[in-house]
Parts: sequence; C-alpha cells; structure tokens
Amino acid sequence: MEAHGSMLYEGAILLGFALGFVLIFRRLGLGATLGYLLAGAVVGPYMLGLVGDAEEKIGIAELGITLLLFIVGLELNPARLWRMKREIFGLGLLQVLSCGLAVSAIIYYFTGFTLAASLALGLPLGLSSTAQVLPMLQSAGRMRTPFGERAFAILLFQDLSLIPLITVIAALSRNPADAGGPPGWVLALYTVAAIAGLIAAGRFVIRPLFSLIGALGEREMFVVAALFTVIGAALVMEMLGLSTALGAFIAGVMLADSPYRHELEADVEPFRSILLGLFFLSVGMMLDLSAIAERPIFVVVMATALIAAKTLAIFTIGLLFKMEWRKALALGLLLSQGGEFGFVLFAQAQNAMLISGEASSLFGAIVTLSMAATPFLMLITKRFRRTPVAGTEERDGPQSDGASALVVGYGRFGQNVAQMLMAGGVPVTLIDRNVGMIDRAGEFGAKVYFGDGTRLDLLRQAGADEAEVIAFCIDGDQVGPDLVKAVHEAFPNAAIFIRGYDRRSVIRLRGTPADFVMREVMESAVVMGRKALKNLGLGEEELERAEVVFRERDKDRMKEQLKTGDVRSARHRILTSPETQGGAEN
Repeated sequence: MEAHGSMLYEGAILLGFALGFVLIFRRLGLGATLGYLLAGAVVGPYMLGLVGDAEEKIGIAELGITLLLFIVGLELNPARLWRMKREIFGLGLLQVLSCGLAVSAIIYYFTGFTLAASLALGLPLGLSSTAQVLPMLQSAGRMRTPFGERAFAILLFQDLSLIPLITVIAALSRNPADAGGPPGWVLALYTVAAIAGLIAAGRFVIRPLFSLIGALGEREMFVVAALFTVIGAALVMEMLGLSTALGAFIAGVMLADSPYRHELEADVEPFRSILLGLFFLSVGMMLDLSAIAERPIFVVVMATALIAAKTLAIFTIGLLFKMEWRKALALGLLLSQGGEFGFVLFAQAQNAMLISGEASSLFGAIVTLSMAATPFLMLITKRFRRTPVAGTEERDGPQSDGASALVVGYGRFGQNVAQMLMAGGVPVTLIDRNVGMIDRAGEFGAKVYFGDGTRLDLLRQAGADEAEVIAFCIDGDQVGPDLVKAVHEAFPNAAIFIRGYDRRSVIRLRGTPADFVMREVMESAVVMGRKALKNLGLGEEELERAEVVFRERDKDRMKEQLKTGDVRSARHRILTSPETQGGAEN
C-alpha cells in the first residue's frame, strides 16, 4: 500500500508540474520539450526534491524514444528511404562527422580533457534532438517539404550512428569489464543480421498477425500487437547489445506500406507522447544543479560554442549541397542543439571510465541549455530567415499576368476553389505565404507565388486592378471587416469572396462589401448528410425534402443572427431531434 501510494503521489506530482510548465511554454511558443526539462529540474532532488529515483524512471521513459522512432519508420516506406539515400548517407554522414569532430576539438583544446574523453563527449554532442526537432517540423507543416526531408535525413543518420558511436566508446574504454566485449566488426555483423531478421519477421510474422487481428475486428488487440511489435524489435536489438531505437525504426519501416499504418500510428501515439514527456522529465531531474552552479560560466560558454560550431558546420554543408543560404542557416539553427542520445552516450562513457560523474552532469546541462536555446533562436531569426530572395530559390512575388481571379491561400480549401475556376476556363493567380505549401504545390506542377495576400500593395502587384474576383481562402478567421472594406475601396471592380471559419465569421463580416462568405465545411457537411440518409434507405424525394428543411432553417437562423449580431439568436430553429426543436448552438 505504501509503494502504491508513493507511485500515485509521484505520478500526480510529475503530471501536474509537467502540465503547468508545458502549457506555459507552449503558450510562449517555446515548445513542450523545454517545459518538460524545467519541470523535471524543479521537482527533482536538486531543487524541491518532491520526486526521486530519476534513473529508474529514465529507464522506463527511454521507451518513449523507441516509440518515436517506430512512428518515424511508419512514415517512411522503403521506396522513400531509397529516394532519400543521397541525403541520408551524404548529408547525414557529413553532418555527424563534421559536427562531432569539431566539438571534440573544441573540448580537447580548451578544457584540458584527454583526447579519449574529448571524443567521448564531442561525438555525442554532434547529434541533435530528434524528439525536439521532429515535432517542430510537424507543427510547422514542413515534414514533407525539401527542407523538412533534409532535416529528417540528418536526424535519421544520427539515429543510425548511435551504434558505431557506442562501438567507439567501447573501443576507448578504460574499464577492465569491457575488455571481454565483442569487437566492433562483430557488432556490425550483429546489426546486419538483426536488421535482416526484423525484415523477415515483419513480412512473414507481423503482417499476417495484423491481417488476422483486422479480420477478427478486435480493436483493442491492435494496441497490444503494436506495442508487442515495438518492444519485441527493441528487445532483439538490446539482447545483441545494439540500439533499441534502430530496432523499432526498422519495424516501423516494414509496416509503412501496410494497410494498417494509420491504425498503428494512432494506437502508439498516446504512449509515445506520455513516455517521451517522462523521458525529458527524468533528464531534468538528473541534472546535478550543484555541479552546474559551481561552474555556470563553463556551461554557458560551452553551450554557446556547441550551438555556434554546429550551426556553422551544418550551414557550410548545406551550401555544399546547393541549398539557398537562408535555408542552410535555418537548417543549422534547427539542428544546433545537443540531443537525447547524448545522455545515453554520456552514461556509456562514464561506465567506460572515460569521464567522471561530474563531467556527465556538466555536459548534460550543456545539452539541456542548447535544447532550451533552439526555440528562442528559431523565433528570433524567423523574420530574417523567411525574407524572400531571388536566385536559385523560387520565391517570386506575385506578378500581374492578366488573370481574371486571385486566390489568396492555397491550402485544402483554396486548392479546390482554384481548380473549380480553372475548370471553367478562368485564369487564376495563386498566392500563399506558407513556404512549405509552395514547395509541395510546385511538386504537383502548380505555380504559387509567395506573399502576404492581405496586403493591398501585394494584391495590386498581383493584378487586382484588372481582376474580376478576389477569393480569400485563408485558413482560420484572418479576414476582418477592415480588410474587406480596404480591398473593396482599392479594387472596386473585383467581387470579393471569403472563406469563413464559422457562423461567427459570417456575423463579423455583416455590413461589409463582401459579395459572398462561405462557411468552410457547410457544403461538405450537407453532402455527407445526404449520403448517410441515402445509405439509410431514404428515396430521392425524401432526400430533397430533408436538405430543403435543413437549408431553410439554417438560412432563417443566419438572417436573424446577421440582424442581431448574436450567434445565439433563433436557437429554436436548430434541429436537435426528429420531433422536437431547440437546443444549444452547434
């Protein structure tokens, strides 16, 4: 009972502090990772001392990194991996070698560590944080852009390089217990054999297993089978003394082109999120703040040197790979931090008697500080890095080319609007300020101009004076009454069409010169409702009647809401059951 109570107490403390810190840092745009790290430091033994035994917790939490690599593998089928081979084994190899050796040299020449210790510290510091960078790319919608794929290729090679780095540390070991371990070439053979075995198991065991579960319709068993796949692959690697994360990654790749990929990703994602958060909490708890407090200048200077060295190295490599210099700089800043595998390798180096426990804490703090700096660096340099440039990067501003319609915003809504106009033979100029979206559209042959389509000068440059239609298809609720009035005054001959987010958007734009405001999901919802009713056996006459009833009620509500400016007006016109009326706002 005492142990059970302690577990509940520590769980409540960890989750409570994590929730508070992560909400604050998310609100500030600094990312969840920093929130978890600081929450762990606060509740850990070196500050409030509310929770202990970080070593035990980090052993469990490392499964979060394993699950992360499994989900990453699910996103990559073998064909895509082969297509990215140049970036993975070219860009990734250069990054790991250049950054690792550069940081090792800095440590060796400026700190007094031995060459072996400098390599044991510097090579791990050359790795970046997959757990921090991937969520940043995903939240920015840049994972499948050329920039995102290059960043991912580097991170993937870094994860693969964990095995040779462990081998290097083992070869440098001063611990007599390591002398009887297998040599590096044996570990390499183990790696190849394990990967081949996992590939065979994925094809001949795991896939048939998921087919059987799918046929039985056992939803819960997908969760069990998914976790078994990840943990089983990781266990095989661990038994061979290899990277557990690599095993999970291979398992994910083998299931990437299976019909169960999305189901597996949805099942594993909650566990990954929780365990990854626990990993960073545990790292924060393990930071020896007293050792750091004794040498704060050393930690700050080394963290600065780490960020500067990695940014410069990756920037230079990016230029060698024909990247536009702003993107090369962005890539360098994005990957400038130390990574979570650094903590694993520091522990290996400590066990190998290459570094002391104090050094492990100091360089753990350097990794943490560098990770904390990344969101600030990306935020501070955001405007500078996004400035459109000419040259090899195609980021042309919009130009007047005689188009009859301007479509501002080329997301999922704007794409359909633009294609409808083109299907009617109308020339269209497309404008968007999302660089990732422009890159993806270019892959499909669409020419989208870069720019802020809410600026009058940019609209004029795009040919708004001659356009007959200006369609604002921007996501969210970004088009307000002032903008609509300004556009109408500047371009009186153009009809203004607006994608509204919801009923409140329509109400907010009442009285403006907008010619048409469309709630973004209205028509698709009507179509789905009709299909559902048809599937339930209603005839065409009944379908038409149902649609007319809904549209008339919705139209009456909208008229009353526009008249009063209150979204709660005409609530009695909401259909809440087949017989009764009334209810809450939908």
